[in-house]
Amino acid sequence: MHSIHRFFRTFIIGLALLIAPASVAFADSAPSGPFTKLMRGAVNTITGWVEIPKRMNETWNESGAGTAWTWGILRGLGYGFVRTAAGLYEVVTFPFPAPPDYEPVIQPAYVFEEAVSDQGL
Repeated sequence: MHSIHRFFRTFIIGLALLIAPASVAFADSAPSGPFTKLMRGAVNTITGWVEIPKRMNETWNESGAGTAWTWGILRGLGYGFVRTAAGLYEVVTFPFPAPPDYEPVIQPAYVFEEAVSDQGL
C-alpha cells in the first residue's frame, strides 16, 4: 500500500513538472481558447499546493521566520485552495468561453507567473 502512494505522489509531481513550463510557454504564445483554458486549469489543479511554500517565502522575506511558519502557512493554504478550485472550475468548464474569451479565472494565471515576469523572461 505504501508503494502505491509513493508511486502516485511521484507521478503527480513529475506530471506537474512536465506540464507547468510547457503550459506557461504555450499560454504566452497562443491565442486564448478552450485548449489553453483546459491546460491552465489542469496545471493550477496540480500545482495549487505550491502556493504554500511560495507564500511562506514571501512572508519570510517581509516579516521573518516566525511569521512565515504561522501566517505564511495560512496564507499559502488559502491561496492554494483558491488556485486549486479555480483550476478545477476551468477543467470542468473548458469548452465554454466563461469568463469571456477564455480569460483566466484567477490572477496570476499560473502560480509562478509573477516570478517569470519579474525576471523579464
